[in-house]
Amino acid sequence: MRQENVTYFTEKEEEFANLLIKTGTRKNIAKVLVFLAKTPEATTLELERGTDMRQSEVSLAMRYLVDQGWIRSRENVGESRGRPMKIYGLAKPIHEIMDCIENEKKNETGIQLALVQKLRDHIP
Repeated sequence: MRQENVTYFTEKEEEFANLLIKTGTRKNIAKVLVFLAKTPEATTLELERGTDMRQSEVSLAMRYLVDQGWIRSRENVGESRGRPMKIYGLAKPIHEIMDCIENEKKNETGIQLALVQKLRDHIP
C-alpha cells in the first residue's frame, strides 16, 4: 500500500482565502492561489485534495490562472506509463499577484464611480 501526505489549509490560510473571496475573487480561484502560495509545486490531484475541490473545479480555476499568467505548468514524465502528469506552481510571487488584484479592483471602482457620476448628471 502506498502512503501519501495531503496538505490542508491552516486557519491563517483559510482566512487568506476568505479575504480573497470577499474582494470578489471566485472561491475556487482563491483556494488554488492560497494552496500554491504555500506549496512550491502541486499536481492536479494534490490541488483537488488540498483544496477539497472536484477535478472540474480545479481545472476551471487553473485555466483562469494560466490565462492571467499567474500559474506555470510543466509535465512530469515520471514513473507511470500513462499520460504525463502536469505539475503547477506560481509563475509570479504571491505579492505581485496581489498587486494585480489590487489594480483590477481599483479599475473596477473607478468605472463604478464614473457611472454614478453619469447618473448624477442625469438627475433633473
